[in-house]
Amino acid sequence: MTPLYAAALDRYMHELLPVRDVVRAEMEREAEKRDIPIVGPAVAALLEILAVSIGAKRVFELGSAIGYSTVAFARAVGPEGKVFYTDGDEKNAREAAGYLTRLGLMDRVEMKIGEAVASLEATPGQFDVVFLDIDKDGYPRALETAAPRVRPGGYLLADNTLWSGRVADRDVRDAATEGIREFNRRLFARADFRAVIVPLRDGVAIARKEE
Repeated sequence: MTPLYAAALDRYMHELLPVRDVVRAEMEREAEKRDIPIVGPAVAALLEILAVSIGAKRVFELGSAIGYSTVAFARAVGPEGKVFYTDGDEKNAREAAGYLTRLGLMDRVEMKIGEAVASLEATPGQFDVVFLDIDKDGYPRALETAAPRVRPGGYLLADNTLWSGRVADRDVRDAATEGIREFNRRLFARADFRAVIVPLRDGVAIARKEE
């Protein structure tokens, strides 16, 4: 990942964050060692703050890996809430369940193994938050499926929307970059959402559905 800002600023922001518990610290180490894509502690804090700010009780994640972002949302929704975890890899799901159990959050999470957009289509109801973090060429399709499922006043959130700056390089035309560009274009063109991209880590799109 190409940093969006100076390494010193990145270190400074992370030094301000509270020390994570031993389980989340372990998840961060494993992700770094095995090159597992997770949102990281700063973005996780943002996700949790946003979910808490609207009293979110139903959150759907499209792409959860080992459950790092799932932990943030599970903390946000409280004991009466529900977070829907999705991943196509059963090994990731087992690992995520182990971490969530150790943190006492597993009763707030429903595990769905399989293609994320199909899992969303098969899950009834609206959601306070829908979070996208799947293969980037799938972002446009995910947006069209997810947007109607966000309740008025809720959030549609997406990670990696600046894609290490590649979205701004016209010479880059790979499927992932084009997928994110198209997602960003479509999201900002929608009249039913107000959107912004926060240049934290790799870019987080925050879109609030109009009430």
